[in-house]
Amino acid sequence: MISALLAAVALAQVLPPNEVGVSMGHLHLTAKDPDVQKKFWIDVVGAKPAKLGALDVLKIPGTIIFINKGEPTGGTAGSVINHVGVKVRDIEAMLTKVEAAGIKILTRNEKQAMLLIPDDIRLELTADPSMTEPVANHHIHFYTGDVEATRKWYAETFGAVPGQRGPFQAADLPGVNLSFTKSDEAVAGTKGRSLDHIGFEVRDLEAFTKRLEQRGIKLSVPYRNVPRLGISIAFFTDPWGTYIELTEGLQQVK
Repeated sequence: MISALLAAVALAQVLPPNEVGVSMGHLHLTAKDPDVQKKFWIDVVGAKPAKLGALDVLKIPGTIIFINKGEPTGGTAGSVINHVGVKVRDIEAMLTKVEAAGIKILTRNEKQAMLLIPDDIRLELTADPSMTEPVANHHIHFYTGDVEATRKWYAETFGAVPGQRGPFQAADLPGVNLSFTKSDEAVAGTKGRSLDHIGFEVRDLEAFTKRLEQRGIKLSVPYRNVPRLGISIAFFTDPWGTYIELTEGLQQVK
C-alpha cells in the first residue's frame, strides 16, 4: 500500500500541496521557435511530452513546461526572475549533451552549471547524485530590491516555508525552492519576456482567489474555468513584477 502511494507521487509532475493548498505548477515560456525550445528540453534535459486536454506540454518531476510561439522582449537576465534551475543526477553526462547541442555554458564547476538556453533563458543545473530520477525541478531565482520583503510576501501569500539555500535566503513550496538575491539595479517584470510567467497549482482555487482579493491583491484575470483544458485559472502580478498564473487541475498531467 505504502509503496504504491509513493510510486503514484513519484509519477505525478505536480506534487501534493502544502498546508494552504499550494504547490509548484508550471513554467510558461515564450519562444521564437517553439520546436527549438522543445528540442532542448526533450533531448538535453530529458523532459517528456505530455498532453493537457488538446494542448502539448512538457513535463519533468515537479513541474509542467508550457511553450508558446512569440517574440519575447528579452531573456531572463534583467528581469525579476534571473533564472530557473533543475536538479540532475549526472551533471557531467548532461553537460556532454549540452555541449553536443551547442548550448552556451556560462559558468560551471563540479556541482553546478549555468546555461544560456534558447530565447536567452538562464537555466542552472545542480548535481544531486542521490536522485532516483535523472532530472527534477529545483528552484526559481528572484532578483529583487528587497529580499526579506519578497520572501515574506511569498510566505504569507502561498505558505512558502522560509529557509536558506546555500548563501541565499529562500522559501520552499512542494516542488520548488524560491531563492532571493538583492539587486541594486531596477529589474523588469516577467510578462512578455521569454519566461513570461510562473504558475502555482492551488487546491480550491476559487476560494483561494477570494482570499487574495480580500487582502487587496488585484487579479488581472479573475478566476475562471477552462473546459477545453479541464482546469481553472487566475492571473495576477506580484509587487515586484513577477507575472503569476494560478491553476487547479494540473494533476491530470502525468
